[in-house]
Amino acid sequence: MKRIITATVQNRSGVLNRITGLLQKRQFNIESISVGRTETDSISRMTFVVEVADSQKLEQLMKQLNKQIDVLKVSDITDKAIVARELALIKVVSNGQIRNEIQGMIEPFRASIIDVSKDSLTVQVTGKTDKVEALIELLRPYGIKELARTGLTAFLRGHQPQVTELAPYSLLK
Repeated sequence: MKRIITATVQNRSGVLNRITGLLQKRQFNIESISVGRTETDSISRMTFVVEVADSQKLEQLMKQLNKQIDVLKVSDITDKAIVARELALIKVVSNGQIRNEIQGMIEPFRASIIDVSKDSLTVQVTGKTDKVEALIELLRPYGIKELARTGLTAFLRGHQPQVTELAPYSLLK
């Protein structure tokens, strides 16, 4: 079962490496990961999509992540009300004759063309993972030259308390 895990961590060198190393050591496959600073420069938010065999393995993962010294908070948000988005850049084989056709195809996805060359165009799309997947499949017959995806980034809907100050490590656990 796929799970969406978020972690707020101290924004320090090596934190991402230690956490992904822990996941690798425990044989969790990371389907996607996105990391970036939060509203507080000293804190980053990580969003992982991982394949977890069962609830016992999930519990083990959560405990192991919580033990990491730079981790402030870990949450499994899979079954909660969340806001989640992904970004994809898709370079498609294109000439002048089919550009209008592709433009018409991407409009319902609220995607946009962000670069055009003599033999290709680049489409940008953001949204839920299934929306991104659907557009990629529609564009595949034209020939995808290059594809880059950010992975899912997410957090809880509505007002939720945020970690905005670093408390001593002993108070966080």
